[in-house]
Amino acid sequence: MSLNIEDLARENVRTLTPYQSARRLGGQGDVWLNANEFPLPVPFELSQQTLNRYPECQPKLVIERYAAYAGLQPENVLASRGADEGIELLMRAFCEPGKDAILFCPPTYGMYSVSAETIGIEYRTVPALDNWQLNLPAIADKLEGVKIVYLCSPNNPTGNLINPDDIRQLLDMTAGKALLVADEAYIEFCPEATLTSWLKDYPHLVVLRTLSKAFALAGLRCGFTLANKPVIDLLLKVIAPYPLATPVADVAAQALSEQGITLMREHVAQLNDNRSWLLTQLAQCACVEQTFASDTNYVLARFTDSPTVFKTLWDQGIILRDQNKNPGLSGCLRISIGTREECERVIAALQALSVEQA
Repeated sequence: MSLNIEDLARENVRTLTPYQSARRLGGQGDVWLNANEFPLPVPFELSQQTLNRYPECQPKLVIERYAAYAGLQPENVLASRGADEGIELLMRAFCEPGKDAILFCPPTYGMYSVSAETIGIEYRTVPALDNWQLNLPAIADKLEGVKIVYLCSPNNPTGNLINPDDIRQLLDMTAGKALLVADEAYIEFCPEATLTSWLKDYPHLVVLRTLSKAFALAGLRCGFTLANKPVIDLLLKVIAPYPLATPVADVAAQALSEQGITLMREHVAQLNDNRSWLLTQLAQCACVEQTFASDTNYVLARFTDSPTVFKTLWDQGIILRDQNKNPGLSGCLRISIGTREECERVIAALQALSVEQA
């Protein structure tokens, strides 16, 4: 009897659709505006040569520098392989497969559902309101048995911040029952909106961060979970023995130096300026039906014929992110903010398309 390997796999994995990352979706382009990356590499030097030794589980310098940057204590910080690992660690530490559930509010980041499915945890969704804010009464109706609520603010892919008064209400609703996890992957583009100062008042609040976006280190895969010490202590029980490779910790520490943070803030100012320019220009393109305000390094726009726009730009080497399959986002494409030249290429292509369609 021949062995069918698929039959050995867990059923939920056999039927799982993996997260469709920008690199998995592919494309042959030279203007990559589909993954919310910083468009240019940042300088660094590898100074650690002791690759024959295992790294620290939690590199001391990285933890100390991130804690200082975030205005917290080292005991409030956990480093991981991107914020994606933080998302999953929380489920592994707090959710019993087949018993507990998580909850999130689409349209939002796709890894919450993929991680839950992979582990075998039920996920519940409460669609955001038309203005992409929280539907608090509907969330309240679905909280029974929920251990973690994931909230992305600013939200990916819509680019908006979640109303802080609504977050406080949700924290009150989940107190003593569930964790509220605020995914702040894009917070450097609106730092005044961070919830880190709330941690002292809410023992069940958790904040996720990353070096992938504003710090221009998507290829490093380094993220952080910020929480009160009891949460961090539990996560340390389930994290891999050596989550950060020695070169990763080396570069991360440099990025979090005084000079590294200054450079990041300069880059944020450039991208915010490019974003304002791009939004103004998009609004003048005939093929653009609607643009949405953004507090991030990307913008969302609704097009009169998004499949044609997507393919036309794709064929010209300009790779955008199609959002049509997300609830409430029909006709929408997400455009990462690139260099000014890259933004200009997008607008030139859209203007040419508008002329053709006229």
